[in-house]
Amino acid sequence: MYWQTTRFAIDLSRPRVMGIVNVTPDSFSDGGDHASPEAAIAHCERLVHEGADILDIGGESTRPGSPPLPLHDELDRLLPVVRAALTLGVPVSVDTYKPQVMQQVLDLGVDIINDIWALRQPGAQAAVAGHLSCGVCLMHMHRDPRTMQTQPMQGDVLAQVMEFLEDAADRLRASGVAAQRIVIDPGIGFGKTVEQNFVLLARQQALLGLGYPVLAGWSHKSSLGAVTGLPVRERVAVSAVAAVLAVQRGASIVRVHEVGATVAALAIWQAVQAGQDQPTEETGQ
Repeated sequence: MYWQTTRFAIDLSRPRVMGIVNVTPDSFSDGGDHASPEAAIAHCERLVHEGADILDIGGESTRPGSPPLPLHDELDRLLPVVRAALTLGVPVSVDTYKPQVMQQVLDLGVDIINDIWALRQPGAQAAVAGHLSCGVCLMHMHRDPRTMQTQPMQGDVLAQVMEFLEDAADRLRASGVAAQRIVIDPGIGFGKTVEQNFVLLARQQALLGLGYPVLAGWSHKSSLGAVTGLPVRERVAVSAVAAVLAVQRGASIVRVHEVGATVAALAIWQAVQAGQDQPTEETGQ
């Protein structure tokens, strides 16, 4: 299986690590750490050095309760960083829901559009469908960032997420986008309760039945804090554990803040997998 993107056909025969680059002053986890273009570009370079397979650059915080960011502000934050990231030799994803941003970064050569709204904003689907080969990640979100945690989902979370993602992918394919360009994301934390998030992880393999690779984003999420009591800045280890559990349950891509820790954790998992594939030696009596 592979993920077709603008410049790369990403081989998904092994799990891929997507490194998060928040060019924002107010993200829930690392807001302000990489808010300047210089700091964000240096962070891109550091993540690639640590083993990131993909860079995911975002200019607008989507933490619970966050207000929308004006278009010109998002572009001002993103464009210098995107231009530099495109020279680093790995696929570049832009985390945005605005069609105007999508069009501008795709014109620069960006490989992937990662949209928390699953292309539901007017003009977003057309921006992606009008491109010959860019990849796209469709994420499930209940309600919107301002209200998603004040009125979380009710009922069977897995069935609702699957139905939503199947419909979003069907609409995109009907507009001419090949299945190989599409990845789906259950949207951990986006309008779900703690229990629902862990149900999605426990039953994540069911999503594979939709026929698309799965991206999982557990890094630093509040659900990890809820079950461990750890503050955001101390969730490195538990984020790596969640990434491995997601990969065990079929995720092809994990979106993370700490690339080095995740790469190391997945190396252990891969060594165990390789050991399972070795034939058992027979011993004499």
